[in-house]
Amino acid sequence: MSEDKSINLDESDIENTVTGLVWNESDVERHFKDQDLDEASHSEVDGINDAESLSTTAGPGDIPSETESEKDEGEGSADEVVETVYMEQEEGFLGVAGEQTEELADENKSFIWFLLKQLRPGMDLSKVVLPTFILEPRSFLDKLSDYYYHADIIGRAATENDPFTRMKTVVQWYLSGFYKKPKGLKKPYNPILGETFRCYWKHTNGSRTYYIAEQVSHHPPISALYVTNRQEGFTMSTAICTKSKYHGNSLSALLDGEARLTLLNRGEDYFITMPYAYCKGIFLGALSMELGGDVTLRCDKTGYSADLTFKLTPLFGKADQTNCISGKIKLGKETLATVEGHWDSVINLVDKKTGESQVLWHPTPEARKKRLKRFVVPIENQEEYESDRLWQHVAAAIKSEDQVKATEEKTKLEDVQRNEAKKRKESGSTWSAKFFEQDPETEQWFYKHSDVRPWDPRNDLYQYEKEFVICTRTKHRTPVVRSGSSSVVDRTGSTRQLKIPVQNEGLGHESIITSSKIPVMNGNLKEQLDVLRDDLMRMEGTIKSNESTLKQLVRTLDTKRERPSSRSELLLLILVVGIAQAFMMWSLLSKLQ
Repeated sequence: MSEDKSINLDESDIENTVTGLVWNESDVERHFKDQDLDEASHSEVDGINDAESLSTTAGPGDIPSETESEKDEGEGSADEVVETVYMEQEEGFLGVAGEQTEELADENKSFIWFLLKQLRPGMDLSKVVLPTFILEPRSFLDKLSDYYYHADIIGRAATENDPFTRMKTVVQWYLSGFYKKPKGLKKPYNPILGETFRCYWKHTNGSRTYYIAEQVSHHPPISALYVTNRQEGFTMSTAICTKSKYHGNSLSALLDGEARLTLLNRGEDYFITMPYAYCKGIFLGALSMELGGDVTLRCDKTGYSADLTFKLTPLFGKADQTNCISGKIKLGKETLATVEGHWDSVINLVDKKTGESQVLWHPTPEARKKRLKRFVVPIENQEEYESDRLWQHVAAAIKSEDQVKATEEKTKLEDVQRNEAKKRKESGSTWSAKFFEQDPETEQWFYKHSDVRPWDPRNDLYQYEKEFVICTRTKHRTPVVRSGSSSVVDRTGSTRQLKIPVQNEGLGHESIITSSKIPVMNGNLKEQLDVLRDDLMRMEGTIKSNESTLKQLVRTLDTKRERPSSRSELLLLILVVGIAQAFMMWSLLSKLQ
């Protein structure tokens, strides 16, 4: 077989290509040596010896050497992996159970009155500049990371064999992200366009859960994020659009978007929504904030789902009616268990069949001690648009309670953003995200360097991050399975897109193959071609079925023509034939696009 292993997916020859091309292991290995694989895949020269020397609690200074590319292998490998330097961050205030309230100072009350007189009920607050005394000294991109201090629970879910237990464990992790509260009623900064944030949590087995976030849109405000710990068996991706509304005596902040949690070794996607924040008592009553709304967690592959309701306190409600949550876990339409409790305190799960009750989640002091340690990049090592560096002067002023200085620093950042937007408008240029890209068809945002391969303990060593690119250290080169786009090249040399359903393990949506290189799925070219062949066979079956239906209708029409018939009946048959032809063409085109 020749060294050029490229495949021309020409329609006329696709069947011969699929059935005639079979590679053995040496062919595949030789092919990968000839291809320019993604830098997130790396090879290990010394193999097993280096794997044995890697400690499960290895820190940045304990990481062994790695060959960064095939070229490096010929020139010798570096002594250490070059990765971003992180430091452990001290745990902040976690809050207490119960109603979250704040008493405003008199000077702040007058400012609130002045601000609210400019608003109207139902008005969107995304373009309203809010005073600094209501700000929590951190960015919204940082705030969204609060849900991963107990990411080890997701790792447990990935190891559960029972799908019902997996769903219960995913719900447990979901509920573990709400009990942390700031002091008083505070909101994080609205991220500016292009702002980024990164961190990781260290697990007891030495693995790391990495978090990458970027503000990918300003109007509307959209924050995209990606979380991964392949060793623990999961990735998470989402894009959150924040929407704020003014309702007279209250404000609401909605988090519009659906997160997708993927258990890599199961090939399961869990789609998750979020509650909204509700702030009341702006004019009358105590100023307080709570969570409300219906949320869902569902896994389409297994059929299990959870419906939860965050309940607002009734008008004349008692203290025990604050921060209540209820819900059910279902298989299809059948309720298997109910959920009841307080989202910042004890939450119980009752098995509907046995009546047995158990604590699903309770943030006890022991549970809080098990929060994973978070590591962040020191400010002096951060890039210009990273959150902590970008907002450092605003945060310092807020912490020192210098509201005048905080407002001045915040205004400087907002003016810079407005000037940059003005320059782009005058030059006709557009802004592009650095680390995320948007699917033009679904409008969903994806991390450009995502890797959804299940963890291979024989080959994968650990994950690390450099310049916002999350990589995997491996013993041998391996293809990276992504959720992005690729292309194929036909015999004329032109690139064209084929929309082909790709069922990669851990990849639960349809991918568009658009790469001039051979698309690789699970490292097995033959399996990829088998998938393509099966799809073409299904397309052929659909075409034949439509042709058979059309021929039958034509025969019926001919029969009607041979004998007298009413004009309306004849016109009806012609109409049916026309609709059938249109449907056949539409079905064929949608398969080929």
